[in-house]
Amino acid sequence: MDDELRERVEAAGEAAALFNALKHDSDPDVGAIMGPLMGENPDFRPHGDEIPGVVAPVVNRVAGMDEAERRERLGELAPDKLAELEAEDEEDEYVLPELPNAEDGEVVMRAAPNPNGPWHVGHARMPAVIGTYKERYDGEFICRFDDTDPETKRPDLDAYDAILEDIAYLGFEADRVLKASDRLETYYEHARDLIDAGGAYTCSCSGETFSALKNDAEACPHREKDAETVRAEFDAMVDGDYSAGEMVLRVRTDIEHKNPALRDWVAFRMIDTPHPREEAAEYRCWPMLDFQSGVDDHLTGVTHIIRGIDLQDSAKRQRFVYDYFGWEYPEVLHWGHVQVDEYDVTLSTSTIKALIEAGELTGWDDPRAPTIRSMRRRGIRGQALVDSMTELGMSTSDVDLAMSSVYANNRDLVDDDANRYFLVRDRDDDPAVALDVAGGPDAGHPPLHPDHEDRGTRAVPAGRVLIEESDLPARGDRVWLKGFGCVRYTRNAFEYVGDDIEVVREGDVDVVHWVPADEGLETLVRAVEGDVRGVAEPAVADAAVDDLVQFERVGFARIDDFDPEPTDEADGPTGEEDLVAYYAHP
Repeated sequence: MDDELRERVEAAGEAAALFNALKHDSDPDVGAIMGPLMGENPDFRPHGDEIPGVVAPVVNRVAGMDEAERRERLGELAPDKLAELEAEDEEDEYVLPELPNAEDGEVVMRAAPNPNGPWHVGHARMPAVIGTYKERYDGEFICRFDDTDPETKRPDLDAYDAILEDIAYLGFEADRVLKASDRLETYYEHARDLIDAGGAYTCSCSGETFSALKNDAEACPHREKDAETVRAEFDAMVDGDYSAGEMVLRVRTDIEHKNPALRDWVAFRMIDTPHPREEAAEYRCWPMLDFQSGVDDHLTGVTHIIRGIDLQDSAKRQRFVYDYFGWEYPEVLHWGHVQVDEYDVTLSTSTIKALIEAGELTGWDDPRAPTIRSMRRRGIRGQALVDSMTELGMSTSDVDLAMSSVYANNRDLVDDDANRYFLVRDRDDDPAVALDVAGGPDAGHPPLHPDHEDRGTRAVPAGRVLIEESDLPARGDRVWLKGFGCVRYTRNAFEYVGDDIEVVREGDVDVVHWVPADEGLETLVRAVEGDVRGVAEPAVADAAVDDLVQFERVGFARIDDFDPEPTDEADGPTGEEDLVAYYAHP
């Protein structure tokens, strides 16, 4: 890049580093600012390989400033960014709008998952929002498993508990848990009442025949059957006397309705495939979702429903049933779909399941899988995901969830507790390099946490060290081994030249992480982008499984296993490492 562009990159990088440091009350990190920096400056992208090296010294300078200096400098460089930070400090208590016609203690909302697999990240939005509203209004949170399709969206018996675990991970607990497949007799009872009220009829038309009639706004020839005949045929459906496709029960609406999708819609159908739950395996007559959900919402006292904008017809269909029974329909809020960046895998339960079955993912908690289980294993707290989901609001437009916002929220939650350690990665394009260190102390003593001196330091042996090749200075130049001191690269070794930190503050020397070449822990880091191997400093052994640590200049990671047993290579890690960690985020 030319000098003019380099100056722009340095200025933008400094502003981003200052904003990041002030927002999260911590030292900035090159990895943490790269996303916003490249997103706000598209013309930087062709130089993406060079930019980390350009902004690293700038980030080091910002790391040496106190809060007052950072705030003053950000005001000079980017006053709008400083104003944004100050506005965040004064923002309203609630990020979600008020619910219409909501009274404290009377709000009842439901999440209605299809238990065909554990939840992907997009599924978290519903429980996050419902749980937040429950807390605001001292209301009730119902989890109702809509599992009345044993064929096309066949329930997974393990998914019921998995979904409840996902809800608990997000910080909520359902006040009531229902399974629709336990409630077939209730739906039958209401179907019979609807038949008696003249609101439903049995139909044996083929799908193609009825579709043609419906589209021409012509009545089905079965529409005028008397209630006694309809009831007898419906009872025969319940008894399993028909096979799939032979008979359905339709809700009588307006056959000339301007929206063909609302004309005499199907309430019950026959399904030959047995339900996987033993308690429901004998049933063959199953309600369609609009009938089942509508009845359940009324019987459980739901006051407010949130559903996708593409499901507006569901409320319109259900209102026909509510009108027949004289019920009051709940308040409805619609929102657009949420898309999540970063992952290569589609937000689709069936897609993720297929990739697992094909061996392309190791399981629902594979870090490459866009699932809640994966995020939990990576050490991302449920509250971070809840905060990001609620920050999306209730727009009827499709919205994008930037994982960087989840990471920023998680960083706020975990930074104070996460001890710091060094990890030197050994990558094909940036291998680890071993060098002897001549002179200086026997070990470096970086702090366990820069903001908590009471935690002490850790000892990192320094006789022979590993660093990442990209951190290796030109021969004759100096580099600062963090926690150890300044060394000069001469021939094929480092020569200790002192511990005067001023050389760093003046911007003349880069600060790098390092580990002992012989005493380190062989480490496998599992990440969204794929597995990375490296060596961690020996003090990581003092951490415990499930601890979230920060590998300095690399990012946060959850300790998953120490000295793992060898496993089948197809299952993931090979067992050759001393430590397995799951990467959380920068």
